[in-house]
Amino acid sequence: MNEYIAPLRDMRFILGNLAGLPAIAALPDCEEATPDLVAAILDEAGKFSAGVLAPLNQSGDREGCRLEQGSVITPAGWREAYAQFSQAGWVGLAMPKAYGGQALPKLVSTPVTEMWFAANLAFSILPPMALGAAEALMLAGSDAQKSVFLPKLASGEWAATMDLTEPNAGSDLGAIQTRAEPQPDGSYRLFGQKIFITYGEHELTENIMHLVLARIQGAPEGVRGISMFLVPKFLVNPDGSIGPRNDMQCISVEHKLGIHGSPTCTMSYGDANGAVGHLVGEPGRGLEYMFVMVNESRFNVGLQGIAIAERAYQKALAYSRERLQGRDAATGEQNVPIGRHPDVRRMLLVMRANVMATRMLAYVAAGWFDRARHDPDPEQAARCRNLVDLLMPVVKAWSTELGIETADIAIQIHGGTGYVEESGVAQYLRDVRITSIYEGTTGIQANDLISRKLLRDEGMAMRSLIAEIRGVAEQSLGAENTAQLGAPLQQLTVILEQTMDWVVANGRNAKAEVLGTGVAFLRLTGLVCGGWQMTRAGLAAQSQLETGEGDAVYLRGIVDLAQFYFEHVAVQAASHARTVTQGGAIVARFADAAF
Repeated sequence: MNEYIAPLRDMRFILGNLAGLPAIAALPDCEEATPDLVAAILDEAGKFSAGVLAPLNQSGDREGCRLEQGSVITPAGWREAYAQFSQAGWVGLAMPKAYGGQALPKLVSTPVTEMWFAANLAFSILPPMALGAAEALMLAGSDAQKSVFLPKLASGEWAATMDLTEPNAGSDLGAIQTRAEPQPDGSYRLFGQKIFITYGEHELTENIMHLVLARIQGAPEGVRGISMFLVPKFLVNPDGSIGPRNDMQCISVEHKLGIHGSPTCTMSYGDANGAVGHLVGEPGRGLEYMFVMVNESRFNVGLQGIAIAERAYQKALAYSRERLQGRDAATGEQNVPIGRHPDVRRMLLVMRANVMATRMLAYVAAGWFDRARHDPDPEQAARCRNLVDLLMPVVKAWSTELGIETADIAIQIHGGTGYVEESGVAQYLRDVRITSIYEGTTGIQANDLISRKLLRDEGMAMRSLIAEIRGVAEQSLGAENTAQLGAPLQQLTVILEQTMDWVVANGRNAKAEVLGTGVAFLRLTGLVCGGWQMTRAGLAAQSQLETGEGDAVYLRGIVDLAQFYFEHVAVQAASHARTVTQGGAIVARFADAAF
């Protein structure tokens, strides 16, 4: 079973009960997100993902991309699928209306994007980059740049990339060497090389808009000397028509572990007279502008981890129902589906708990994005902005780490069959593995959470979050049928608060020790946030059970899944806390020569 079925029931439950879609739809500029429209969008996205994108997933993985005379050829079916995708208006779902988009809330586009990623990750990496580029141009682009490029991005006629990394400038962007030489007409000529550029070259769109970080001649060293430039594959005339090919080319395509259908390119600029580029915004603020796109990409990468976990779960669940093997330990019945074996049931529940906990947090965070942008109450907008800033590293890194673990469990459930490529399940592990690396590794996200978020305000934002989580725990404890959720959540808040206090107290004087266990702190935060959302889900499901609403079996399953999460998954929080408070010293003092 290699089909994909969009988990619409789970998505709708989270949107309506946890992420607050009705309240988001009541915000200014979000009014079009009516229940009927959202339901129709989700249904159509599910059909498109299952019917058009998913059938190309395995074939695209087998065929991959190839470079022929400077042009990248994507797998068979990619061009036709992208044409359908753009013509259906999916690229512009969250784009500004003024430029041809539909301007729907992020909370609506988030489950849609998850479906794309789950159905065919390699294909679906491309379209969301247009939204990130549009966000950057909306922030810093000139009126002329917006009027020419944004309508083309919203329609899907043109694609976009973000060009940061260089051979000697990976995570340390201050080491960027690509140079930009000013020209008399106000443009610039760029010279340099960028690596790991996703969809840097392809035949799916008539033009590609590269947002390139480079250093203007004479600019200071470090990140303050970096500017952003708009560098199109084909030069663009003032009226928006396409001119000659720019002085840029793809010189190689990486051979990767996974996402074979997504071309990862090495781009060379200025092999002749220099690639023509146009400054975006002010000189020296390129990294600031680029991080608008990076933050959008980090959220989407978190969704990729969730999406592949869902796909792997569906595959493992189907296999567990069709594979007959062994005797039922309770009844003695022979030759039963392996899903009846206790350890396989445990693994399936771990997979579902991982998917649901990460999805809940991501969708709730999408609602925070919308409130931060549209809520007329400045206090609510600021609160949501702070939550997004604080937890973006967690949404990105925790979701992707659990995505990898979930795909790995899927192979385990398949046994030897899972290790064979023909089964299809190995692809999910290969594809998802990159998600904890690109757009900032898990370690970088952990450093961000501790250094830029926790230590910067002495833990104030985290304390506010803990207070909110504690309030949910108390609510659950006060309800007759959910106390089994409130008690462990309350314990988790104590563990997180005590660990956070230790990090804040030692973060400046023993920074090497603290950062040496930063990933453990990030995962602890993710586990607690997952418990927070699981408890909220349990409360909502129990309330509906008591009033006789909805599918009782499904709702009971939500309550039971929350309890499983606390008893099998969240129990790891205590060990992560111990690692944070006691494990950093050995990391810091271990002798280099002893490795």
